[in-house]
Amino acid sequence: ENNEKMSKSRGNVINPDDVVDNYGADALRLYEMFMGPLEQVKPWSMKGVEGVYRFLGRVWRMVADDAADDVVINPAVQDVPLTDAQQRLVHKTIKAVTDDIEKLSFNTAISRMMEFTNEFTSANPRPKSAMETITLLLSPFAPHLAEECWQLLGHTETLAYHPWPAYDAALLVEDEIEIPVQVNGKLRAK
Repeated sequence: ENNEKMSKSRGNVINPDDVVDNYGADALRLYEMFMGPLEQVKPWSMKGVEGVYRFLGRVWRMVADDAADDVVINPAVQDVPLTDAQQRLVHKTIKAVTDDIEKLSFNTAISRMMEFTNEFTSANPRPKSAMETITLLLSPFAPHLAEECWQLLGHTETLAYHPWPAYDAALLVEDEIEIPVQVNGKLRAK
């Protein structure tokens, strides 16, 4: 990649239709928002498109059972309560994504959702309420995938009619802190 401006005369134009055919409209939308602040000029990278495409695949596999012949919900997704740590992460993610969208900082909102996915991918059981939250948060960025996930989670009405998730500020507070103890500059305990 040579970081020169795209132009027909240089023959380095990327056709969005090709990207949509290979990766889907959601991956194209997500990559455009993930590239950084909207007003900045940024180099196009197919590796970047592949990265957000892999992220969308991970979200899909969190909700859907990719080993099944039919499109069915992942058996790890269950109606179980969130752990304290999961609840804190859900509320931190709602707050961060909401704030980032209001500031038009779409790239950081997407990063927050990636962090959420990293944490919940290995959770088993995986609380259904958390999967509904990430689906709603992802919907402005990847509406097609989010709608599919929403239906898999058992909803018959489009997610467009569902209210945006709210966070509880009291749940953002860490209830434990780790304090290092040093003696003469050497860590002795935590």
